[in-house]
Amino acid sequence: MALDRRAFVTGLGVATAAGLLARPALASVPKAFDFDMAPPVDKGEAFVTWMVENRGEDADFLAKRWARFQVLVANRDVVNDANKRAFLMTPRERFVTRANLPRAYDNAFLDIGFGVTISGPHLVGRMTTNIDVSKGFRVLEIGTGSGYQSAYLSHLTDQVYTIEIIKKLAERTRAVYDGLIGEGYTEFKAINTRNADGYYGWEEAAPFDRIIVTCGIDHIPPPLLQQLKPGGIMVIPVGPPGAQHVLKVVKQQNPDGTFTVARSDIYNGRIVPFVPFTKLEGDVIKGTHNGA
Repeated sequence: MALDRRAFVTGLGVATAAGLLARPALASVPKAFDFDMAPPVDKGEAFVTWMVENRGEDADFLAKRWARFQVLVANRDVVNDANKRAFLMTPRERFVTRANLPRAYDNAFLDIGFGVTISGPHLVGRMTTNIDVSKGFRVLEIGTGSGYQSAYLSHLTDQVYTIEIIKKLAERTRAVYDGLIGEGYTEFKAINTRNADGYYGWEEAAPFDRIIVTCGIDHIPPPLLQQLKPGGIMVIPVGPPGAQHVLKVVKQQNPDGTFTVARSDIYNGRIVPFVPFTKLEGDVIKGTHNGA
């Protein structure tokens, strides 16, 4: 069942529901997002000044974001202008817990409660770069988690769909989005959320141009492959528990109507551990989809 975008703000309050805010909520972001926005990428000082003036963000966090950005670019985790802008414009500090605020831009998985984590910025950058999102693409994320990944995606396209299996986490993250929308982060209006078992995708919103999976599984879920458009791209961690390889999966339709799937490893064989792709039995999370 889809979560209403506004349902949780009034009843919970973003700070109470999430405990995530780095500073008191602003009345409004000075300049609303549009896809022509382009913060400076040549000098850190110019970037920080532009973001403070146009987005009203904290200069200290912006300096940390810029420093991490330099390493992402050097490592080729982000390689094009669209993803560079998406990383630079996404306030990662608003999606981590208060306890982890000092580490918001560390290259690390950080605990967000409920037994799950927010992925490190290098992994988010590389996975998102590999699905090559453009404005107008319909993108599905499996594993909303903190909300950071979909927030990043909303700077690339105006059609983002994300599924979270943990109900209380789905509610908390929806409240964070809505609170940020209230501050003036209008780009987050593009994010549609649902509390459900992501193994089965989001059939009503399919087909998708791109799919990104942020939990580990030992195979590619057939429903997700079916909901991916011909020519579409999926990135997904595949392998045994704690030892996944992040695969780029490209679905192609042959002249005779059949489909082929090409797979490649975006880390050239490196193992990257992910939280498990859990499943629902009725309304209860029980076990994983491994071996399904």
